[in-house]
Parts: sequence; C-alpha cells; structure tokens
Amino acid sequence: MMPLHSDPAFFQLLADSHARLLGRPLVPQDIPSEDAVEWLYEHAPFAVLAHNTAADPVFMYGNKMAQRRFGYDWEEITRLPSRLSAEAPNREERQQFLERVQRLGYESGYKGVRITKTGERFMIEEATLWQLIDADGKLHGQAVVIPRTRDM
Repeated sequence: MMPLHSDPAFFQLLADSHARLLGRPLVPQDIPSEDAVEWLYEHAPFAVLAHNTAADPVFMYGNKMAQRRFGYDWEEITRLPSRLSAEAPNREERQQFLERVQRLGYESGYKGVRITKTGERFMIEEATLWQLIDADGKLHGQAVVIPRTRDM
C-alpha cells in the first residue's frame, strides 16, 4: 500500500476539499500537477497535517514541515492521536475549534499552543482547518495548514 504522502488520490482529496471550501488552491498554481504531491510533502513552506474520523482521531498525514516542527518522523506522526499535539489544558480549546469546523466546514485564523514530541511548547498562528470531504460528500477527516509558528 502506498503511503499517503505519495498517494495522488489522497493529495486530490486534500487539494480539492481545500479549494472547494476555501475558494483558493492549497498548492501554488505555478507548480505542475505532476509535481504537486511531492512539493506539498517535501517542500511546502507551511505545515500540513490531517487526521482521520476515528473516535480518537489519529494523524494520517503530516508533511515534512509538520514533522520537523512537531519532532516526529512519518511513522511516528501517523500513529499519533491528534489530541496529543496539544497539552492537556489546551485540549478543550482545541476540541471546540474542531467542532466549529465540523459545523462550518472550515475555519481560518486559529492560533493555539502545541507541543513537540519532546514536550517543548510552541504557538501555531493563522492556522486554517477544513473538513476533508470528497466529491461524493463523504467525510474522511480534517486537515490543517499551519503557515506560521513561534517558539514560546
């Protein structure tokens, strides 16, 4: 089975749902479509994470920028329950944010404290979270673009 970081169908789900809900492309339009999957995973200057629809959602995608910021490799990040990306006191705020996105389809401008694998705290800023909904209306999870972070 192909890992999601190199799966064109998963990339299309990310890109199409982002464009449909936010009205703008996830990947710059000057990047050729045959290079877009690799660009988003390897070279994007922003973090992208996606989690599944499990009762306790687990990350199923984290590009290289997200892996570096959170301190996990691909194997580790794709086994991590997404709630563990926030400290326990911040999980309720994160959960409320996720629930707003479920109702509205997406939300932009989010900021909040997150933690790395080693427990270091950092702030995510201007994050946009959206529902991963395919062309048939099936929900596959949620994804987030984190354009900026800062150490605390």
